[in-house]
Amino acid sequence: MLGIFQSSTIPALEQSLSFAQKRHELLAGNLANMDTPGYRSRDLDVDEFQNALAESVHNSKVANAAGRVGPVTRDDLFAGPRAATEQVVFHDGNDVSMENQIMNISKNQHLHSLAITTMRSQFALLRAAITERA
Repeated sequence: MLGIFQSSTIPALEQSLSFAQKRHELLAGNLANMDTPGYRSRDLDVDEFQNALAESVHNSKVANAAGRVGPVTRDDLFAGPRAATEQVVFHDGNDVSMENQIMNISKNQHLHSLAITTMRSQFALLRAAITERA
């Protein structure tokens, strides 16, 4: 069953959605603690996540091209993006800029919406293939 989804973008989109959700929780926490003395804003490194995700997608394509169909699970393929999601970066300073947090939340919402829209399109294609309708 994993083979059907391995050739699609659904596993990568799943990781993007998970990242966006975890990042949104951190950004919302920053806003909630905006007036807390000594609070340091937290965020996830978007570039690190995107690089890890691109590397995972590339490695899965190389493995598929080489004909390796071993016991690779979705967890093995996306261990890099998951590690980037779990690493929280602390920034210096004790204040939270509302403007920066709102900007980051907006960008994060865009990433989430893009992943959802793309995933819906992938599922619509799968549904059309299964039901043999165009």
